[in-house]
Amino acid sequence: MTAASFRTLLDRHALFAAIVIGAAGFPLFRHLTPLLPPMIFLMLFFTFCKVNPLDLRLHRWHFTALAVQLFLAVGSWYLLVWFGSLFPVMCNPVVFQSVMLCFLTPTATAAPIIAGKLGGSIQNLTTFTLLSNFATAVVVSLFFPVVNPAADMTFWTAAWLILRKVGPLLLGPFVAAWLLRICYDFWPSNRAAGRTFALPRTVAQYPFYIWAGTIVILMGNIVDTLVSQPSGFWTLFWITVTAALTCFLQFWLGWLIGHRWPAGSHGLDYQDVVVNPDTAPKTPAAISRVTAGQALGQKNTTLAIWMAQTYLLPLTALGPAAYMIIQNIFNSAQLNRAARPV
Repeated sequence: MTAASFRTLLDRHALFAAIVIGAAGFPLFRHLTPLLPPMIFLMLFFTFCKVNPLDLRLHRWHFTALAVQLFLAVGSWYLLVWFGSLFPVMCNPVVFQSVMLCFLTPTATAAPIIAGKLGGSIQNLTTFTLLSNFATAVVVSLFFPVVNPAADMTFWTAAWLILRKVGPLLLGPFVAAWLLRICYDFWPSNRAAGRTFALPRTVAQYPFYIWAGTIVILMGNIVDTLVSQPSGFWTLFWITVTAALTCFLQFWLGWLIGHRWPAGSHGLDYQDVVVNPDTAPKTPAAISRVTAGQALGQKNTTLAIWMAQTYLLPLTALGPAAYMIIQNIFNSAQLNRAARPV
């Protein structure tokens, strides 16, 4: 097997293998949780090194996708509460909060990695990831006291807790990558030779494999939670079903939004690392379709689990946990499909 074919095999099956390995070895991997922050930092640092800050621009689909995300979150909560008032027997606060959280959770920090593999725009998705995470911090601070009055937190306390959780992991690697690019480009010898900063192609693959490693650890935590905090069968069943429905709905809506309002620019080298260049999207609408699909569908489930444990009923964390498994199986299927020859 050649190096190229082995890399393609990893691209197609790494996420699914990470889920299986993490679930099977949860007694070991659940103890590796402290490794997650530095792994996420490195993953984002390598990803942001591929992004020129001058290419980060807001597009119409950014605001449309964000509006849909927030509308689905707030609307689903009030719709489910109304449904529960009509049919009290079917009222399950854990499931209701789980659905709301699966919609409200912002874009995953790893979404640009998968989008790049599928031929989307890393630059445009990086812009939306920053926008989505900080907008969600504001909305959560306003809305969660309504969902769970027992949380008893002020707006500023809640906003600070979330921004403190998200901010360093998003802005830290972004600023570090930006400073590295500036220092390299303005170094006298590089400037005189006209050289500009670019990652070697072998290094550009690292974020994807680091992300697979984080999935192994997260799966270990999820299985450990299921074992140590067992829930009723029907609660777990409906959480899984609704997580799957919200996942597929958001990917589908993202595809529609990106196709309907494609970005006019995507940034230089936005498709530098793809699974199969022959199957990578070529038109602006096709590129934006992939990008917006990952933006709306791929969620920051690590943050969602933390928000559930901090603000909501503890078992609500099973919702984003199920969502994480489903979205990574779906992403693995997308990568597998993209790797097939035309």
